[in-house]
This record gives sequence, structure tokens and C-alpha cells, in this order.
Amino acid sequence: MGWDEGWEAEFAPHAEQGLVPGRVVRVDRGLCDVVTPTGTVRADTEFVVPRDPMKVVCTGDWVAVDPDGSDPRYVRTLLPRRTAFVRSTSSKRSEGQILAANVDHAVVAMSLAVELDLGRVERFLALAWESGAQPVVVLTKADLVPDPVALSYLVQDVETSAPGVPVLTVCARDGEGVEELAALLGRGTSVLLGASGAGKSTLANALVGEDVMDVQATRDMDGKGRHTTTTRNLLPLPGGGVLIDTPGLRGVGLWDAGGGVGQVFSEIEEFARGCRFHDCAHEVEPGCAVRAAVDDGELPLRRLESYRKLVRENQWIVAKSDARMRADIRQDWKRKQAEGRAAGEAKRGRGSWRPAPPR
Repeated sequence: MGWDEGWEAEFAPHAEQGLVPGRVVRVDRGLCDVVTPTGTVRADTEFVVPRDPMKVVCTGDWVAVDPDGSDPRYVRTLLPRRTAFVRSTSSKRSEGQILAANVDHAVVAMSLAVELDLGRVERFLALAWESGAQPVVVLTKADLVPDPVALSYLVQDVETSAPGVPVLTVCARDGEGVEELAALLGRGTSVLLGASGAGKSTLANALVGEDVMDVQATRDMDGKGRHTTTTRNLLPLPGGGVLIDTPGLRGVGLWDAGGGVGQVFSEIEEFARGCRFHDCAHEVEPGCAVRAAVDDGELPLRRLESYRKLVRENQWIVAKSDARMRADIRQDWKRKQAEGRAAGEAKRGRGSWRPAPPR
């Protein structure tokens, strides 16, 4: 299940109290299934219900539970997480939701049965990089693109949108590409992410080697699927390691993922080093190396527009809980308004445009 010397050292103080280590494989309404050295037990999370939603018990967590013979058994504490895949909730409050904890690989499944949404790929990857896990993109249902040339172009499009990320094609139903993916994931912990209908449950069954997850057919009209998986489940893999299968995600909101966005768009950040102004927004400023790269054909315009969108979204979600960030955004907005007015007057011959001094 991923237990190692590091976890053993973290758990040592709890062992002195007679508690037992375990890994959470499923959470359901305040109760969770925990794998311990003596088997899987049902435990209550009452004693670790925090005010902070980021500290609730989650699939993949390592915990300390009551010893055998206790009735009922309780989770007494969480061990510090090494990584956590977090997205923003759909609520109006500024909250994050943890989808999986202590993962080594974040596998983003995208179906080839429908048109690829490269912006969604970039969004998933930003959260994956921010989590601390190594992202992997898996293009499922590869049998639906029989033309190898067309398939090659699709892979190239995704690779352009996912610098530094392995991109694999699989047909889980026939087993094509599954061994390569299993070898890439190794013996660590992986979380499987994607929309309903992306083929996650079929892929999970192929990786596990048996039908452990229910599978439903996608709708013929649009290729979308139903929510076959309704909870996050941790599944042992035959070659070692574990897989966390998750329900289909309709929304993938960013959650304080500035570093992840930077990694997804690493080529833009590299071009930005050549901009005349260190705080260049890559919009109307003179001497912008990023817009020059677009004009020269070195950078697709779609990538720049996607980058701007995710940067704005991430700033907005951070500003919801950070008063200083909100003030900075307002100041930056006023500065851009002033620059726009000055640039307009300069074009009309009423003055010369100069950028505002850096903050």
C-alpha cells in the first residue's frame, strides 16, 4: 500500500500510544475503510473532523487508528501528507476539495471518442503539477481513431499542451498500451482523473487485472458517460503500487495553482524572460517577447489565451481568501486602465505613452 521507512518514522509517536497504522481506501459519510497490517477495518472519523475542509480524511491518507478489539474503532489522527490533489469547490465560499492524498502520479484520462479539449488538459495538468505528483496524460479509446496519421497528430497536439509530461495512447478494452502505462506508474500511488465517459473504470479494471469497477456505455449522441464511479477507491495493482479511481469530474476549478500553471506553460514563462518589463501582462505592452513569439509562429495563440485565462482564474481564487492579493489585483487593474488611456491618447497625437512604473 506504499508503507515505507519515512511513514514508519512519522508514525513512531503514535505507535508508542498503542495505535495502529493504516491507509484509507474509501471514505463514506464520516466513516472510512482503512487497510491495516491485520486487514481492512471500518473506522469512524469523528475525532479528526476539522474546521478546515483541506484537512478532512481522504482516500490515500495514512492514519492512526484504534488497535484491534476496539469497538467502535476511530481514526485518531492523520499523518502529514506528502502530496495532495486539490481543486476548488463549486460553492461560493473560498474552499478547496482534496480528491486524493499521497499520490506519486496523476493520470489524466482523455477520451478520443470526442473532440479533444486541450484547455481542459492544461487545467488538469496545472492541478497535477501543483499537487506535487508527476502528471501523465492517457488518451483512451485509441481504437476509435484507426488512422495512425490522425492519431499521431492528436498525440502531437496534446504533447504541445503538456511539455515535460508523458502522453500515452491506450485501448483498455483490448489491453493495448496498458502494460506500458503500468510500467510507467511503477510501484507508487497513482490517481486516475477525468470526465465521465473518459474510460477511467475500464482502464482501472485493465490495470488491476480484473473487473473491480462497474462500467457503463457512453451516450452515442455526444460520447459522454454516466457517473459509474461514485466514490474514490484505492485499488492494489498486481505489479505493486496502488491506484485511486475517482468519479468523473464535471468541473476542474483551480486552487492556488500558480506554480502548476507556470509548469504547464513553461515555454511562455521562458519567452517572458525576454520581455522589456518584468511585470508584462503580454497584452499591449511594448517589447513583449511573448506576443512576438506568437507573431513569429513560435507560440500558438491558443496557448497564450489559455495561459491568460488560467492565470486570471487562479488569481481570482487566491484573492477570495487573500485581502492583500485582492488589493494588488485592483491596483493592477487601475494601472492597466491608465496605460490604456495613455496609449489611446498617444495614438491620437496628444501625448507619448509610457508604462506605469513597476510596483
